[in-house]
Amino acid sequence: MKDISEKISFKPPEKQYRIGEIVRFSGISRQTIHNYTIMGLINEAERTEGGHRLYPETVFEDLAWIESLKQTKTLREIRTIIERERMERNNMPIPGC
Repeated sequence: MKDISEKISFKPPEKQYRIGEIVRFSGISRQTIHNYTIMGLINEAERTEGGHRLYPETVFEDLAWIESLKQTKTLREIRTIIERERMERNNMPIPGC
């Protein structure tokens, strides 16, 4: 039997959003979100049985960061920044460094 003093915590599963919900909550167009997905700037979590893309909750943070970077960077530069960030997060060597 577990010790009653053990801390019990419950974490609900992360919500996943369809592209229409992201458009509604972010104000970013469906086409832009699709383009960002194709370019690898954001990642879909999975697809429904019907083939609809589902995105993790973190997509909103990612989109806000991309929109902020767009003020001073090109999409190509943003993709490089995001790729480096992902490599650093995964402790992978960064090409050219």
